[in-house]
Amino acid sequence: MKTLILGIGNVLYGDEGAGVHVARYLAESKELAEDVVVVDGGTGGFALLEAMHGRDRIVFVDATIDGKPPGTIQRMQPHFASDFPPCLSAHDIGLRDLVQSWELLGHGAEMILYTISIAPLNELTMDLMPEVAAVVPQVAARILDDCS
Repeated sequence: MKTLILGIGNVLYGDEGAGVHVARYLAESKELAEDVVVVDGGTGGFALLEAMHGRDRIVFVDATIDGKPPGTIQRMQPHFASDFPPCLSAHDIGLRDLVQSWELLGHGAEMILYTISIAPLNELTMDLMPEVAAVVPQVAARILDDCS
């Protein structure tokens, strides 16, 4: 199964870049199968559609400001763009918009979404809060389980 792991986020806003940190952690992993590709999607928006093309499974990782304690991990299996939370974080183009465009182009794949809860953004920093940094390896391990 051709799998794409797509870490989303803006690392200039600290915890908002949690998905990118997970992608980078996984990219260094020696445990990835040959058919798994990891992409640091940053704030790539619609440019990420190309990376999604031809995949059987896409695992999205993103931060979310949802009022839960920072570092809370959630796993969802959305089937359509409408199943994604309306606004995950501070991107110009959210995951819902990206997936909706992908669906309009006639594509489909199994989708898995991991969110990491963060506190509201207050300042520019490239550092993760300790609670968020601590869950990066945990999310990576769960994704590896999904891809095995």
